[in-house]
Amino acid sequence: MKSTIKLSIMGLFSLLTIFSSCKNGPQNETKDLGQSESTITSEYTKGQAFIEDDGSTPNVLQIALKSEDHTTLVAAVQAAQLENVLVNAGPLMVFAPTNTAFDALPEETLNDLLKAENKDALSNILKYHVTPGNYSKDFLKNFKKLGQANNQDVFVEVKGDDVYVGGAKIIGSISAGNGIVHIVDKVILPPSQ
Repeated sequence: MKSTIKLSIMGLFSLLTIFSSCKNGPQNETKDLGQSESTITSEYTKGQAFIEDDGSTPNVLQIALKSEDHTTLVAAVQAAQLENVLVNAGPLMVFAPTNTAFDALPEETLNDLLKAENKDALSNILKYHVTPGNYSKDFLKNFKKLGQANNQDVFVEVKGDDVYVGGAKIIGSISAGNGIVHIVDKVILPPSQ
């Protein structure tokens, strides 16, 4: 009995020693591949949005990334550095404007929003497209307004079978692992914009 306990303690000590030496070893070794500059990973490219996982249901960000109709939205999310927000456990309800919806904006407006100095304004607009929850289009008919992620309300309007959020018509919906993506035909601008 004593020898079994002694072996268990020695085994645990060995594992801790191995773990400790691995933890203290070189973390980011780079090999010289003949390049003059080394690759540096910025804080921006870290976080759960950058973990690849083929086994689970796609989250709202992964759905947008795979959609040919949402490349402008993805570019805006990347410019605002909001990827990690869209992969949170949620549930999140995202109203995702199509490329055509972004094309309806004046070209100079979109180009200005994508500039680094306008990151806060772009982030505010994008957060106005996100609300906590996981409600179907039909269930949204029960709401008059929703509290968005930018701390402003957006109004919900029902016209026949159609549901409009902030004036944007829901034209499709896709369930996500962390919520739902409602595809909309218009960019929803916050009242302060």
